[in-house]
Amino acid sequence: MEENKKVIFSGIQPSGNLTIGNYLGALKNWVKLQDEYDCYFCVVDLHAITVRQEPKDLRRRTLEVLAIYLAAGIDPEKNTIFIQSHVPTHSEASWLLTCCATYVGELGRMTQYKDKSKKYGDSIGAGLLNYPVLMAADILLYNADLVPVGKDQTQHIELTRDIAQRFNNLYSPTFKLPEGYIPKLGAKIMDLQEPTKKMSKSSDNPNSYILIMDPPEVIRKKINRCVTDSIGVVKYTDDQPGIKNLITILNAITGMSIEDIEKKYEGQGYAQFKNDVAEAIVNELEPIQKKVKEFTEDKEYLQSIYKKGAEKAYYVSNKMLRKMQKKIGFIPVSK
Repeated sequence: MEENKKVIFSGIQPSGNLTIGNYLGALKNWVKLQDEYDCYFCVVDLHAITVRQEPKDLRRRTLEVLAIYLAAGIDPEKNTIFIQSHVPTHSEASWLLTCCATYVGELGRMTQYKDKSKKYGDSIGAGLLNYPVLMAADILLYNADLVPVGKDQTQHIELTRDIAQRFNNLYSPTFKLPEGYIPKLGAKIMDLQEPTKKMSKSSDNPNSYILIMDPPEVIRKKINRCVTDSIGVVKYTDDQPGIKNLITILNAITGMSIEDIEKKYEGQGYAQFKNDVAEAIVNELEPIQKKVKEFTEDKEYLQSIYKKGAEKAYYVSNKMLRKMQKKIGFIPVSK
């Protein structure tokens, strides 16, 4: 029965071009979850503006991320797919949680805020301090049971649970306490040039990441140039972070076990291994890239998806928002 399905909420920012880290760590896993769960997948454009965005780029990327969701296999008939700014309950719930259930001290301890404030001092926008509350609102509005996250995002889930618990204690039980869902495969894809760091679309070095929309020849060059080591053995070990990362990528794409990958390339060095990883990525991404181009050229179809998704998301989230307003003491709008 549909109503017995657990609820999942997740989203990706349209703040830069998406990488295979986004695809293997999030999208590929979302596709596997969509039959088993009631899923809300959002393009989180409100989160993107914590950093200044060029308006035309933000519009283009928002539609491209939506197209990538669909091209990766996320079915709009099975899932609620929407653009965050189209559902105003997110902003309002965020303000209510900011005022009623969040402390400045805990926001100041969030890793991203600490890192950015060290780098930029007082000149960073207040949105960077407050955006974890918006993230909590995103999740709590849908009574989400699970939130697919990378290992580096578990801090946000803990804060969301703290905020929810605090609101529940103040006003009576309102929210479920969500759990983080860390996928078994491809949870964290690392930087190709600095493999001890997570792959990021905001890196200054284009050779450090592979974009979902990178052409085949670019993918091959980037894998060929990626940092490995002089050991010459294909082994899944922390002593060889570059090779470990490539094994993770191959494992996530092909489903081939780590042991089988190590056996296959025993005594072969890195050339053939790198070549095979590149071809696996190319073969995985080419059909997705073709579909993304088709979807982005069909603006009417994309509009029909995000309009229907926003209507459903608003209907569901507004019920929770009204509950929050009532408990806080606001006077409801008379019918």
